[in-house]
Amino acid sequence: MRTYFDHEKLDVYRLELRFITWVTRLLLDIKQRSTNARIADVSDQLDRASLSALLNTAEGNGRRQRRTRAKFFDDARGSATECAACLDALVAKAVCSGGEIDEGKQLLLRIASMLTKLIERFDVSSSSSSSSSLIQEEPEEERFEDENEHEQP
Repeated sequence: MRTYFDHEKLDVYRLELRFITWVTRLLLDIKQRSTNARIADVSDQLDRASLSALLNTAEGNGRRQRRTRAKFFDDARGSATECAACLDALVAKAVCSGGEIDEGKQLLLRIASMLTKLIERFDVSSSSSSSSSLIQEEPEEERFEDENEHEQP
C-alpha cells in the first residue's frame, strides 16, 4: 500500500481496513441468507460503525492538538466496540455462529487495544489503568458480607 497521508502509516488504520474487508464479506453472506428487516438494521449499524472507526482514526491522526487527537481516537475506539456488540447481536439473533464472528472479534480487540495506546499517548489526563479496563474487564471477586458477621454474641 503506497502511503500519501500520515494516517495511512498507522498500523491501526491498516488493521481497520482489514476489518472492513472482513466485515464486508460477512455482511454480503448475511444478506444472501436473510431478508429480515431486524437483521438488516444490525447489519447496517455494523457497516456504519466499522467505517466510523476508520474515519475517526484518519481524522484524529490529522489533528495537531493532543487532546483533540485523543478524542478522535477515543471515538474510533467506541465505534470498534460498537462493531463488537453488533457481532454479538448477530449471534444472539442466530444469524451467525460464534465461530463465524471470531476472526472479526479478534481484529476488533487488537484495534481497540491499539487505539487505547494512542489515546494514552495523546491524552495527558488519561491513565493506563482506567482506560485498559474499558477494553476487557476482569471479573471481580464477589464479596458478600456474612449476615451474622456484625451481630454481637
